[in-house]
Amino acid sequence: MAERHPSPGAAAPPLFGLVLAGGRSTRMGRDKAALTYGDGTPQLERAMQLLAPHVARAFVSVRSEQADDPVRARFAQIRDTRENIGPIAGLLAAQAQHPDVAWLVLAVDLPLLDEATLAQLLKARAPARTATAYRSSHDGEPEPLCAIYEPASREPLAAYVGAGRQCPRRFLAESDALLLDEPNPRALDNVNTPQEYGSVMSLMDRKSSGEPKRQPSSEAKRLTVQYYALLREQAGRREEALVSGARTPRELYAELARRYPFSLGPEVLRVAINAEFGDWSTPLADGDAVVFIPPVAGG
Repeated sequence: MAERHPSPGAAAPPLFGLVLAGGRSTRMGRDKAALTYGDGTPQLERAMQLLAPHVARAFVSVRSEQADDPVRARFAQIRDTRENIGPIAGLLAAQAQHPDVAWLVLAVDLPLLDEATLAQLLKARAPARTATAYRSSHDGEPEPLCAIYEPASREPLAAYVGAGRQCPRRFLAESDALLLDEPNPRALDNVNTPQEYGSVMSLMDRKSSGEPKRQPSSEAKRLTVQYYALLREQAGRREEALVSGARTPRELYAELARRYPFSLGPEVLRVAINAEFGDWSTPLADGDAVVFIPPVAGG
């Protein structure tokens, strides 16, 4: 059956929201929906607070045995009808219950997701496309768990799963989804392990401490550096912790370029410090997390 897209000038379908909270949190060892990040608010509640103002109705996706869990029970729910197919089960169940609406889908494990990232997604929504999603800053592939799925995606998605496929990222990559660049390079970093949880907590602590504006210093600093796309391949790693006397991201990149066979110059890269895009001359301080982001090809 052919996909049904809104005709030019037609009103966009209503938008409902869905927080995917039906996972088993195996790698974390405890329920990711119940994790707190500083203020005592469970992550599921925070996600719902972020989502609800932008949609007509908001739901939590759960497995049947999670329905009475205190963290989830206070919210309207949609129960999975398929087992062992991952997060795509939640979207399928939601589309089956409300087939004529679009769904703004969020994973529950995105503690760095901010209002600006969500607002840009909503502003760029393309109802005539299958979906609107972000392009990952890590590898350029679609980010399927912070995305808007239009009603036209329902039948192709059901057929995709019916063919034995389960990866929502590949579904978006093979569809006519509109892909956007992330305004915040870490907003869609998910937290799956205790180590990742600790890293995010440390980052939030630094941002909330209200550190005064810093001046460049050549003193040794403990830094965490993340590499994306081509840089990750050339460095042979995604992340590393190091001690450096570099005063700015430009000096740090020059230092790293002497160690790794980087083929890109700073003029074609973006840099972020502690999850915020910055300037190459921004002073670095002890404990900073620095991200170097190459340009991503694709439309």
